[in-house]
Amino acid sequence: MPKFEGVYVAIVTPFTATFDVDYKRLTELCDWLITQDVNGLVPTGSLGEYATLTNEERAKVVHTVIEATAGRVPVVVGSAAPSTKQAAEWVRHAKDSGAAGVMALPPIQYRPLEHEVIAHYEALNEVGLPMIAYNNPHDYKVDLTPQLLAKLSRLEHLVAVKEFSGDIRRVHDILEYTDLDVMIGVDDLAMEGPLMGAVGWISGVPNALPKEGVELFNLARQGKVQEATTLYRRLLPLFHYDASPQLVQSIKYMMELAGFPVGPTRPPRLPLPEAEYEAIQRAFEHAVNRHPAGEAKSS
Repeated sequence: MPKFEGVYVAIVTPFTATFDVDYKRLTELCDWLITQDVNGLVPTGSLGEYATLTNEERAKVVHTVIEATAGRVPVVVGSAAPSTKQAAEWVRHAKDSGAAGVMALPPIQYRPLEHEVIAHYEALNEVGLPMIAYNNPHDYKVDLTPQLLAKLSRLEHLVAVKEFSGDIRRVHDILEYTDLDVMIGVDDLAMEGPLMGAVGWISGVPNALPKEGVELFNLARQGKVQEATTLYRRLLPLFHYDASPQLVQSIKYMMELAGFPVGPTRPPRLPLPEAEYEAIQRAFEHAVNRHPAGEAKSS
């Protein structure tokens, strides 16, 4: 089974000023991120505003990303959907489209019982595509605890977990109780995660600053704590926005500041208050002025 290692960017979905999906810009984004040495791409996640896409748009986003990567990096597709049947269909679509894997949330519509969570992943597992379970107990109603992951890890195609709880101790427990790889899922643990054994990072802010993200993760994974800490502290004010409910607006604005605009967010996500944008700009300038490597270029 594959190992999803390194920095996988949970890519945004570019929109035009009239809120249509900008597939041309999406292709340009994929190509640019790959040239900046990211290790993989993750379309149609929360940051990709999957819930606002029609089925036709969502399918075309997946096809566009896979075509744009042209096999240069793995593509792991977000498969979240209201029902298990729909989620399994998106896993099937990802497999048929040539994706390397899927990022799979548990049931998202209500608080399921444990056996329902297990049955959900069993149904996705039957498709036969490598899966990264996505644990996000802040935004959804399920906590994939290390104990529950130990039960799920018997599934043949479950290979890793995107850990978004914010508790770095979870990394140790998951590695202790399961045979799953850990991918850090929140940017403001991007240094601590690899230091504690995470092999990957499904990231947000590296949409705007990919070079810095790759450098940070590699330094931490190599155990170069002093060098990693210096860079991390420059980036951390930006990284905190990845853990906010307004992460999509925030990261799209960072991309604008980086010279790679990708348009607005779709309602119900609206522009942020001006004071928020000013704070993001200060954090961005703090990051790039002290560490100017890897500036984005507008296409």
